[in-house]
Amino acid sequence: GLSGWASSVDDIPADTITRRFRYDVALVSALKDLEEDIMDGLRERGMEDSTCTSGFSVMIKESCDGMGDVSEKHGGGPIVPEKAVRFSFTVMSVSVLVDEREKEVTIFTEPKPNSEMSCKPLCLMFVDESDHETLTAVLGPIVAERNAMKESRLILSVGGLPRSFRFHFRGTGYDEKMVREMEGLEASGSTYVCTLCDSTRAEASQNMVLHSITRSHDENLDRYEIWRTNPFSESADELRDRVKGVSAKPFMETQPTLDALHCDIGNAAEFYKIFQDEIGEVYQKVNPSREERRSWRAALDKQLRKKLKLKPVMRMNGNYARRLMTQETVEVVCELVPSEERREALRELMRIYLQMKPVWRATCPAKECPDQLCRYSFNSQRFADL
Repeated sequence: GLSGWASSVDDIPADTITRRFRYDVALVSALKDLEEDIMDGLRERGMEDSTCTSGFSVMIKESCDGMGDVSEKHGGGPIVPEKAVRFSFTVMSVSVLVDEREKEVTIFTEPKPNSEMSCKPLCLMFVDESDHETLTAVLGPIVAERNAMKESRLILSVGGLPRSFRFHFRGTGYDEKMVREMEGLEASGSTYVCTLCDSTRAEASQNMVLHSITRSHDENLDRYEIWRTNPFSESADELRDRVKGVSAKPFMETQPTLDALHCDIGNAAEFYKIFQDEIGEVYQKVNPSREERRSWRAALDKQLRKKLKLKPVMRMNGNYARRLMTQETVEVVCELVPSEERREALRELMRIYLQMKPVWRATCPAKECPDQLCRYSFNSQRFADL
């Protein structure tokens, strides 16, 4: 690592592909930034400052994502790959376990866990996130440091007294593509469609509601071993079915989640298809030609552009998704849908969708939208039925 370099960023040799902080040094720096908050938290909870010197737990959320195109507009600088990846962390909470109490007491919670203000960069790399070999080479030392810190404690002076901290890492800030890469799963085109469970595309389309979370880092590691050793001497297809698409060694422990942005994008992409199918009354046709489908899409795009000033996009993005998924859009699309019954069903779908949406957009659904959270399961089943 290049931590501790006094020189400025501009002094880096031109062929450097990454700069990073040592993980423990970065965590110390982040905790020192929170020193006042931690002391205030202790005071508010009525904990005697001098008695609380050990038993502190820090919850860290880790994030890693590609930053897309970072090439220079006019050249002139060092030649670097035009893609970059950033690995960062957020201090989510600090809690303390005091001897006589049986439960940990939280003394600090990050008020804006999804803001870039609370997100500390640890490592910046000129790497394409699809370049697995380079990515793992650069992130390897981070994994090693993280594993070392899981087992040990940090003694740090906070509020003038040395205090002992333990760190817990949660890799929840990865998008689906990165989770698949880190956990050794097949890429997003795989028949094993989910990063959380073992269902195939066919199973998922039959059963849209009931799934249990069956994938975990340890499970993936076990499956990789089976893939590598093939203990039952099975054919490639049988083996692949047994390991559910885990065919590379899981590299970094993640907790696969679906972030709100990709949730919006995935749903909007699905609705965009539904709108086209309803405009073309696909349910009455046996095998519509590509030309027919293309004409439905053109009609949809034209209508959205005319009535909502919504320009067509090559790939679904967050802003388009948010504009598309509104009651207003459904009304505009319904003008092109011939059957009144189908129009009502579309309106109802969007109504339910808009009731469910706050739950995955909220930072803390139980506090921010308890009513929608209570109805969520019922709504999702009704949604699947429709």
